[in-house]
This record gives sequence, structure tokens and C-alpha cells, in this order.
Amino acid sequence: MTYLAHSARPARGIPEQEYRDHIENVVAGAVCNADRAAVFSAKYGDLLRQAVRLAAEFHDLGKLDDGNQEVLRNNHGKMLNHVDAGVAHLLHDARGDSKLLAAIVAFAHHIGLPAWADESTRGKGLILRDAEPTSIGVTLREITNQRLCEYLRRHANAGSKLQPAEPINPRLFLNPLLWRIALSCLVDADHSDTARHYRDPVVNQLPPLLAPEHRLKSLDEYVAELGRGHEDERTQLRATVYHQCHEADCSEGFFACDSPVGSGKTTAIMGHLLKASAAKNLRRIFVVLPFTNIIDQSVGVYRKALVQIGEVAENIVVAHHHRAEFDDPNARQYSFLWHAPVVVTTAVQFFETLAACSPASVRKLHQIAGSAIFIDEAHTALPAHLWPQAWKWLRELERDWSCHIVLGSGSMHRFWELPDFVDPPIMLPPLVPDSVRETSADHERRRVKYRSHAEPLDFEMLAKFVKKTDGPRLLIVNTVQSAAAIARSLAIEFGGEHVEHLSTALTPRDRQATLELVKLRLQQPNHRDWTLVATSCVEAGVDFSFRTGIRERCSLTSLLQTSGRVNRSKEYEEADVWDIQLRHDHLLRAHPAFEASARVLGELFVENKVSPDACTEALRREIRQEGMPRKKNDIDVAERNANFPKVEELFRVIDSDTVTAIVDGPLVLRLEAYEKVTRAELQSASVQIWHNKEQEFGLERLERVLGYEDLRKWVLPYDKFLGYMAGVLPLIDGGRNGFII
Repeated sequence: MTYLAHSARPARGIPEQEYRDHIENVVAGAVCNADRAAVFSAKYGDLLRQAVRLAAEFHDLGKLDDGNQEVLRNNHGKMLNHVDAGVAHLLHDARGDSKLLAAIVAFAHHIGLPAWADESTRGKGLILRDAEPTSIGVTLREITNQRLCEYLRRHANAGSKLQPAEPINPRLFLNPLLWRIALSCLVDADHSDTARHYRDPVVNQLPPLLAPEHRLKSLDEYVAELGRGHEDERTQLRATVYHQCHEADCSEGFFACDSPVGSGKTTAIMGHLLKASAAKNLRRIFVVLPFTNIIDQSVGVYRKALVQIGEVAENIVVAHHHRAEFDDPNARQYSFLWHAPVVVTTAVQFFETLAACSPASVRKLHQIAGSAIFIDEAHTALPAHLWPQAWKWLRELERDWSCHIVLGSGSMHRFWELPDFVDPPIMLPPLVPDSVRETSADHERRRVKYRSHAEPLDFEMLAKFVKKTDGPRLLIVNTVQSAAAIARSLAIEFGGEHVEHLSTALTPRDRQATLELVKLRLQQPNHRDWTLVATSCVEAGVDFSFRTGIRERCSLTSLLQTSGRVNRSKEYEEADVWDIQLRHDHLLRAHPAFEASARVLGELFVENKVSPDACTEALRREIRQEGMPRKKNDIDVAERNANFPKVEELFRVIDSDTVTAIVDGPLVLRLEAYEKVTRAELQSASVQIWHNKEQEFGLERLERVLGYEDLRKWVLPYDKFLGYMAGVLPLIDGGRNGFII
């Protein structure tokens, strides 16, 4: 008898998939994933290989049940939990750590990793088992126990050519990051084979980094060309920073790069990572950025500088914007899998993947092993209370998975030197020596002047204040709603040609178009009377230079980062960066997360201590005034107890529950017509909306048509100036109820 793993889809001309074929394909893919990660872990490599191999072979064992086979053949009805059988088999006589870890991975490949402390106390014979009653009055566990021998006989007779796997027992079992990586190896192989069978786009493994020394040579040539013919102070500083990063000893695995804004960190640290990759035979480079809108800019630079002749740039350097991960098989082709040699992604994606327990989110994690990792603008990458656990993961990646890590910032608060974050505090070796930092600090003091406006400003007062400052101006505020409301107000007051708007209310595609327009406007010396109103998404990493900066009071590091977008090349003899406060109302919304940091910034202005040297002191004061949130300890306890759902729940870089909303009507129609849509199209034409605003904003669920649980369609007005706030602001005008978005 031929046993099935997946049903046919006659309407699409797709036949059934045999159980044997699926198991062999998943084992091959999962073992390949595990082998590629294991080579970078002397400590966990053998255990990972064995556990993933066992889990892959038996993950679908329960599908061999007669009832489940009937459902698969008829493509109708509900199967019994097919995971329980593989778990039962792997737990039987599980004296080796690899069998127990394999059982956990098999258990989790559909529902995610469990709260292990709770699971391990369920009692003998119940751990990881399905004790729910069935329609025939007995538990599934009892049914599985009765039929397990028959399942195993069918498995053996299915014609599989797999060789038996023997468990090992290295006594390294309880390590949450290892569990996540093991699950990642299996889920990626399982989802990929399922997608392949159903003829959905499958992302093939792209080539590894390959010959990083050649890419480093290309980068050297690119940087040299940028500086050719320029003798100014900024160009000399960039050349010095590049040389220092390029020549730095890479034998250590963890570095800090406290280099000033405009000093070329994008290329300088990449040079160091390529050198480390060549020395340590690393397979991938991650560039982790704080905001989505600066991804495309960095990707553009890296593609110009690193891609070799004959290579497809989009396959070598890839951009990963906001979360677009789906558990539903129909939408798995839209998951982004970190296969490329150089991955440019966000702090949200990177760190929440480390914290993940759900299969769709954890799927790409195994790709991190053996990577060089650059956390850019580390001071703003995470909320303070998340850094203690994130630090432990980064140290673990360095120590146990051969990763090479650099934390970079133009205004670094050295949290690793504070016992609230790292106990005991440590010192990280710097990429840029103190002498270079001191020279650059002197350059910074002459480039901009920090000033503070004492009186809070409403719309009318803000418009008058903006008009008095020299343009072009950059005005950054703390919420998406405030940015849109101010942009709309200034456009009405001064005319739309005098205002641009940039925030996450715009899709990545429209943010990129706005960025390009802003750069063009900045190149017009006779066109200065205009203002870019934005959120913190332009604070870091964006290569443009305004005459005046205006920043709603937030934190010292935010103010310093804003200065990096002002008089960047010292085009002007003098330039101001203003600290202002807004008079908050139903449209101008306060952001409660910034209360303590804003208060500290006010203190520093009084004490005349507004400078990069005060960043660590500012952080120390914020913690002293506000206290480290209790979540820090809660995350630590949950991680140590392997309470995976709790860690995923607590470790939120952006503490909100969002959904992906597509704003492009033609794209929605294509999805509803079952046309193929690439993940790049999906990401570029969508925005993230708070889940609790779904009903209020009238979002429509595409799963009514397609089964895509995580996709919505935006039905309110959307335009390229205000983005989705073009539909939200009129709601607020009518109801006078603001949203902190």
C-alpha cells in the first residue's frame, strides 16, 4: 500500500505526495541545515545533527494512521494529531539527549516550543504527549500507544532508503537557543518540501559568502573611489576610520565601534566583517539596522561595493523589512529565510527571531550560526530592558556558534559597563582607538550647536518657530500620528511644496520614493525653504544633511543622532539642532516610553552636558529614575526555565501586536485571483497596523478568500504623502480620540 503525506489538489493539477518522498526530502533538507550550522559549534554540533536527523525521520509518523490516510486520500475531514506518534517513539527509551531533543523538536514543528518547566512535570508517560480525549472516548495518547508498532512497521515498509540513526548522549540538553536552532532546521526543511510539492515558490539556498577577501578588495576600491579628489576634514576622518576597522585584529569575537556620525561606519565595519569572515571561514554577514527605511540605502551601498561580476545583486545582498512570516502553507512562500550571503534586516526581525518559539518565526534561525553580525546604532536597536537577555544571546552566538559581532553607534551608551545590564560589567575591545574618537569629537563640536526651546509648542506656535529657522529643516517627533498631523498642518499653512513627510505610515516602497525625493531637494542650493517632518525612522543611518534640526524631546542619544542629519559635511559655517517640547492634545500625542529619557535630557541641558561623552551617564540616570522594568527579570527567568511561549511574549522589540495590511489595491486583486506574488512585492506594498485598531480601521481579512491568516487589506484612504494616516487623521478629527502610533 502507498501511504501519503499530503493530499492532492486536483483544481491545480497537483497530485498526492507519498509519505516516503516527503520523509526522505525533509530528512535530506533538515540534515543539510543542521550540518551547515553544526560545523560552527564544537560544543553542540554532534547533538544538533543527531537530534534533527531523528526528528526529521519521525515528525509525521502519525500520518500513517488508517484514519489519517483516509483524510489525506479524500482531502476531506480532520486528522488526528499526527505529531503524537513520532514523539511517542522518540521518547521511548530516550536515554540519549539527542532522542529527547528530537522528541521536543518533532512535538513543536506545528505548535511551537513548549513551556518546558510545565511540560516536564506532567507526570510519567504524559510529557509532550497528547492527552486530549477523542470522539471515541479515549485519549489520543492511548490510541497512539496501541497503534505505534503498526505505524513503525508501515514506516519501515514505506520503501524509504534512510539509514538508521543512533542517538548520542553528550549531556548538553537544556539550552534554549540550541532547541530553537534545532527546530529551525526541521521546520525550514518541512515547509520547503511542502511548498515545493504544492508548486509554490521555493527559495533555494543561495551561495554562501564565498571568497570574502575578493569582496573586501572590491570594497576597498569602492571606498577609495568615494574619497578620490576630496581633501576635506570629513573625507580624511572617513579614511582613517575605514583603515582602523580594516586593520583591526579580528581574533576576538566581540567588538564595539563608537564612531561619530558621518564617519563611514556602513563601509568601515563591513570591511572589518569581511576580514573576520575570511579569517574565520564564516558563511554569512548580517547587518542589523534600527529602522526599516534605512535598509534600502544600506543595501544599495553594499550591492555596489560587494557584488562581483557575473553575480545577481539581489541574490548576494538582500533586504528584509517588516515581519512577513506565515504559518499557513498557502502563504509560506512569503516568508523571508535569510539565505543570502549578506542579509540586511531590522533589529525587530533579528532579535525577535532569537526569542521566537513559533515555527514560522523560528524557521530562519539556523542561518545565523557561523555569521559575522553588525548591530548598527546599537543604542537604539532595543528597549533598555531587553538588552540583558539580548546580550546573553549574542555572547552565546559568539561563544558556541562561532559568530563574530560588532556593536556600532555614533552615540553609544556602553550598557555592558553597567551592572543593571551585564553582571559583572565588562569592557569590549574598540575597533576605533580613542585618539581617533577624540579627533572626531572636536570635529563634532564645531559642526553643530545644541539649543533648547523651553516653552511647549502647539500647532500655531510650532509653525511660527519652524518658519524662523533656516532651511532646509528636519523636524523629528515621537509618534507616527504627530508626524502626520504636523505635516498636514504645515502643508496647509505654507503649501504642500514646502513639506515632506516620512514615517512608517508609508509603505517601504513609498518611504524609499520619499527618501530619494528628499535627497534630490537637498541638492538644490536655491531651494531651501522646506521641511521634512518625520519620526525617529530617519534618526540613524540616513545619508542626508539639513541646515537645521528640530527634535521633539526624547533622549540624549536621539538628539545626537538627529545632529547626524544636520550639516553632515560641514557645508555651513554653523548649524543648530533644536530640542523642543510639544503641547500634546488629541492630534499631537505624547509617547509614554520617553518620559524618563526626556526628563534626563532636560537635566543635561541645564548642566551643559549635551555631548556624546554623556550617553552612558544619561542611560545610568534613566535607569536610576525609572528603574529597570520588571520584564527584564521575567524574561531572564522564562529563558532559564525554557518557557518559550513566555519569552516570545515578553521579548518584543516594538511592544505592540501588529498585522500586515496591504495598501495596494491591484496587488490585493492579484492575491485574490491566486496569482503569484513575490515576497518583495508583498513587503513593499504593505504597512504594519496595530492589531487592536483592526476593527476601528475596518481592515479586511484576506483569509476569507485565501486562507492567509496574517494578511489584511487596507480600505481607508492611503496616499503617498501621509500614508495610511490619510485615512486615520479624519477619524481623529471627527472623534477627537488620538492614537499613539
